[in-house]
Amino acid sequence: MAEKVLLVDDEKDFLDVMAERMRARGMEVKTASSPLEALEMVAKESFDAIILDLQMPEMDGLEALEKIKAKKPELQIILLTGHATVQKGVEAMKLGAMDLLEKPADLSDLTAKIKAASSRRMLLVEKQSEEKIKKILTTKAW
Repeated sequence: MAEKVLLVDDEKDFLDVMAERMRARGMEVKTASSPLEALEMVAKESFDAIILDLQMPEMDGLEALEKIKAKKPELQIILLTGHATVQKGVEAMKLGAMDLLEKPADLSDLTAKIKAASSRRMLLVEKQSEEKIKKILTTKAW
């Protein structure tokens, strides 16, 4: 099954090229040109991984990461940046990012991280389902 990825970046040319390259590798890719658009998409559909630019005009990637994780903690987010710092990387990990990569990201490396994100997300969703089933079984009087 193809990984479903949301690619978020305010640079349209970058979005188009990356989306096409990722589709060529068999991924199902949707794009958003702003964090607000991405938040709307996350509310409506599910993704195996979100590739999120760290530097965007209306909201930075860390703030968007925090909002996405608050709504759907199982989502796996990989941040991309042209301006990586150790401080930003540490902050991103504390907020729940899976990884932080520098632009231009090596597509093979990014693909491997997306596959790992998909597997990780499936495990988290499965665990959530098991917890719901346990709760139902322990709270219902049969």
